[in-house]
Amino acid sequence: MRRQILALVLFCFFIAGCSDSKTVQNNLVKIEQLKIKNDSLKRILTKNKITMKKQIKTFLTFQDNNAENAMNFYVALFNNSKIIDVKRWGENAPVEAGKIMHATFDLNGSLFMCSDSPPVHDWGFTPAVSNFIDCETESELENLFSKLSENGTVTMPLNNYGFSKKFGWVIDQFGVSWQLNLP
Repeated sequence: MRRQILALVLFCFFIAGCSDSKTVQNNLVKIEQLKIKNDSLKRILTKNKITMKKQIKTFLTFQDNNAENAMNFYVALFNNSKIIDVKRWGENAPVEAGKIMHATFDLNGSLFMCSDSPPVHDWGFTPAVSNFIDCETESELENLFSKLSENGTVTMPLNNYGFSKKFGWVIDQFGVSWQLNLP
C-alpha cells in the first residue's frame, strides 16, 4: 500500500514537472466544468424519469386480440414513434400465448399503453373519447386521415367546419377514434 502511495506521489511530481502551471490550471478548470455538466445531465435524466412515470397515458384495451397489430400500425404511421416495452401472455394464460399482456409505446411524444384483454367486456371503444392531433401541414392531415380511415369509419369528412382550416374525424379499423385538425 505504501509503495502505491509513493508511486502515486512520484507520478504527480513527474506530471507537475513536465507541464507548466497554466496548463495544469486550465485542465483543472475543464475537469470542474465537466463535473458540473455531468451533474446537470444526471438531474435532467432523473427529472425525466419521474415525469415519465407520472405522465397520463392513454390505455387501449383490445378485446379482439388486435393490440399488437394496432400498436405496430400506429408506430409506423406517426413520426418519431417507437415501441418501448412489451410483456406477453405465456402458456396456460387466459388468452393465446404470445398475445400482449401489457405494452407501452410512444407516438411522437405521447405515451400509450395497450393490452389484449382476457375477458370480453360489454363495452368497447367509444368515439366520445378520441385522440386529437393538430397537424402541421395539410398533406400530413390528409395522409393521416387516409391511412386511419382505411377499413375504418369516417364520422366527419375532411372539411372546414369554421373552427379551423381543415378538420376530420375517423374511427380506425381497430375501433379507436381520431380527430385530425389543421389549425
